[in-house]
Amino acid sequence: KELQERIKKDGIAVNEDILKVDSFINHQVDPVLMQHIGEAFAEHFKDQGITKVATIESSGIAPALMTAMCMGLPMIILKKQPSDFKRQSVPEEVTSFTKGTSYELTLSSKFVSEKDHVLIIDDFLANGEAATGAIRLIRKAHATIAGVGVLIEKAFQPGHEKLVSQGFDVYPLARISHMAKDEIEFLED
Repeated sequence: KELQERIKKDGIAVNEDILKVDSFINHQVDPVLMQHIGEAFAEHFKDQGITKVATIESSGIAPALMTAMCMGLPMIILKKQPSDFKRQSVPEEVTSFTKGTSYELTLSSKFVSEKDHVLIIDDFLANGEAATGAIRLIRKAHATIAGVGVLIEKAFQPGHEKLVSQGFDVYPLARISHMAKDEIEFLED
């Protein structure tokens, strides 16, 4: 609810696809809100044998770090550019819905193994491409996926169903049912 209220107050719906939350999530970060987000994810995913928290750079770093801190676990950052250490990294191509571009996502294989059960934290869930790319990348490192924590889900797009149909626990904190210019509506629990 706190995140939903913050989106209502400070989020800017540019159109039906783009929601700007740069004043509290990605260009400027509200650390108290991030701490509460981390606590919410830690509570939801507790007792699931999670060994690492992962996110895609860069907007997911603050909430993933707070989640990792609340869970007492290390955080892994999946990089959006090719690694300089090709032999030590695993690549995966991902298409960004928002930007309409593709990028190579990499994971340093020395930080993830078959012993790991990884929680993925992401800022947005729309079509599920970024989360699916992160899942494929982590699986290439032979780790398992505990679930996906999402700050803001665009419930009118297919990402949630795509991930749930594959058996993943998807936990969104704010679910948007409709967006248009200067208009944001939420799904109520």
